[in-house]
Amino acid sequence: MQKYHNLIEFVKTLEGDVVKFYEKGQSAAGTRLRKGLSELKRLAQEIRNEVQDVKAQRKGEKGS
Repeated sequence: MQKYHNLIEFVKTLEGDVVKFYEKGQSAAGTRLRKGLSELKRLAQEIRNEVQDVKAQRKGEKGS
């Protein structure tokens, strides 16, 4: 659950660069945003892997 909350907090940190890029036209903010989105993808993948592990573990416990 903590990883999910960290993910949400991370998304909130990107808001400033989203505004700067889309509304103010700052190209550098676009670069930072792209970097942040890559990190977001990595964090989301960690959660996906953890969910899959928990599902497999639960399935194994039911089969025992």
